[in-house]
Amino acid sequence: MKDAFRTRIRASIAAPNLQAALDANAERRIKGRLSAFASLPDWQERRQRAHAVRAEVIAKLDEYLGKFIEKAEANGLIVHRAQDALEARRTVLKIIASQPQSTRKARSKEQKEAFEPLGGANKLVAKSKSMVSEEIELNHALEAAGHRVVETDLGEYIVQLRGERPSHIITPAVHLRRAEVGQLFHEKLGIPYTVDISTLTDTARQLLREVFLTADVGVSGVNFGVAETGTLCIVTNEGNGRMVTTLPPIHIALMGMERLVPSLDDLALMLSLLPRSATGQKLSVYTQLLQRPEPGQARHLVLVDNGRADLGESPLREALYCIRCGACLNACPVFRELGGHAYVGADGASAPYPGPIGSVVSPGLLGGNFVQLAQASSLCGACKDACPVDIDLPKLLTRVRAGQLPQRNEKPSDGRGLPPLVKLGLQAYTRVAVRPGLFGLAQWLLGLLSLPWSRSGWIGLPAASGWGLSKDLPRPAVRPFRQRWQKLDIKGAKRVVSVGDESRETRQSPASPRSANLVARFAEELLLLGGSVTVCKPDELTPKLLAFLQERGIQRIQAWDQVSGVDLTDLTEAGVAVEGSAGPEIQAGLTGALAGIAETGTLLIPGGAGRPLSASLLPGLHLAVLRKSALVPDLETALALPDVVAAPATVLVSGPSRTADIEMTLTIGVHGPGALQVFLIDDSGGL
Repeated sequence: MKDAFRTRIRASIAAPNLQAALDANAERRIKGRLSAFASLPDWQERRQRAHAVRAEVIAKLDEYLGKFIEKAEANGLIVHRAQDALEARRTVLKIIASQPQSTRKARSKEQKEAFEPLGGANKLVAKSKSMVSEEIELNHALEAAGHRVVETDLGEYIVQLRGERPSHIITPAVHLRRAEVGQLFHEKLGIPYTVDISTLTDTARQLLREVFLTADVGVSGVNFGVAETGTLCIVTNEGNGRMVTTLPPIHIALMGMERLVPSLDDLALMLSLLPRSATGQKLSVYTQLLQRPEPGQARHLVLVDNGRADLGESPLREALYCIRCGACLNACPVFRELGGHAYVGADGASAPYPGPIGSVVSPGLLGGNFVQLAQASSLCGACKDACPVDIDLPKLLTRVRAGQLPQRNEKPSDGRGLPPLVKLGLQAYTRVAVRPGLFGLAQWLLGLLSLPWSRSGWIGLPAASGWGLSKDLPRPAVRPFRQRWQKLDIKGAKRVVSVGDESRETRQSPASPRSANLVARFAEELLLLGGSVTVCKPDELTPKLLAFLQERGIQRIQAWDQVSGVDLTDLTEAGVAVEGSAGPEIQAGLTGALAGIAETGTLLIPGGAGRPLSASLLPGLHLAVLRKSALVPDLETALALPDVVAAPATVLVSGPSRTADIEMTLTIGVHGPGALQVFLIDDSGGL
């Protein structure tokens, strides 16, 4: 397995489908990121603030962890600490085993048949995307214990069917074309072969819906934990993250212990950067703020160390600032040629984290087996420019190359992962380069020799080194730059600096014009997301809502016990069945809204007694009633509302559910509603 990394690299470069898929992903992601940040004129300042927040948390991690755990436990969460991957896996298995058999929901005939060979102690585990679960290899442990694990993110579901790891931390199936997914679904799911992405997505939706409704356990990751409130923040687009955290009787949240922010203000800052960097959105479709368990539910939080404490005490500490947006992968010219599956350890094992950040985090957390990944970088700095929290990735990559890993009884070694001949050459170069006189003489001699450089390699240098095969160098000059520079008259010379990089262009881009009218701004943003707004007077609300339902033939809805301004009795008398819980015949869900964010077209939907969050999640159509006086300009203002943390859970909804996991093609309506209609009550008259 010594040459596994180089073998994977060559195979990736030679794969035309992979190259086409990676090119399409990078192009769409980079354009989306630039467009999203153009609407945030102070994004560079926010980036520096975010860097400072992350640095503060990592510097005082024990202090923030203690505060966060205290608040989370007071909220009713059961908190577990896991020192390493083995302890994390054992903790999850113990939690699952503790669930009484009597609480399990009835399964379909097909599901029962699938479980029969596993024995009576098995459970159905519905998982949403979690990189920590990949890091600790949780799925293998659950399956070995007889449990059935189903990945419910569309991209994760696809790669699970293929028996693969995710190729990208945001877009797991980025390496696949639609024809490959169509063939996979034909072979594994028994549907007719098709390359229609809507059909493929709908197939996954139908199959996974029963998994959500009958799962014994839901497992999710955590994007951020808020120290001052004990809040878990989970960001998704498809709706599967909401399903696995609210429907099963047990929810297990896996969280790297470094993923903390001090306050809700800091969370708002991170949320203004994360979705823009990850998917080019101002906000993801669903941002969950989980405070307390659902009624009848146990919510567990597993805080995973697995090398993070050691990493925080090493020269690679800054890697812990990462918020897992994936922007550095999209910007990296090396990743854009290789894809995530090329990043393997010396023993051939797949790295849980690929790309520039993965080339630091994987060896930093898991040891020297992955140290050679840092060689797969041009050190061009594109990753640093793209990072929303300004991590100096080129600096960290050079430190990994220099063997500056956390000390785990491993002898540090400079240049690990390089062929011996290249290491010898670099050592010789270093000895010459630190002596200016000797370095100048060497340049002069090389220039005189004028040895030919060609695609077959430098004469005398074996082609196995790669130089001349994959790397072209200019012919050495007889009169090196140093000699020419020393003779220049630099007095009064003007220094010219190029400013053509992406980040500066983005900073200079004009921001989208802000409407002074919050209603117009909110409606405009929601329309861009695929939602609709109907403005009405208070006495017009119920008649307009009823007319809307009748026009679409909707006869059964799930609704909150009370929705501001809506007379539910009038709906019932008109023949609309209004129910408090979801069911297969429910056609629409009706909720109120705590607030609306004009800047992003987002609704704040609180949960609690009489306000089931499933009404905004399970039906195919979400109807929401929002008062004009509840509109706020931005996310920071919204998260400062007292009712946000007073509710057991609050979800920020930005349009219908969506995915782009197959060929970066946007598909509306995945696991959550495919349509969002907002009825805006004109109750203020002043905005």
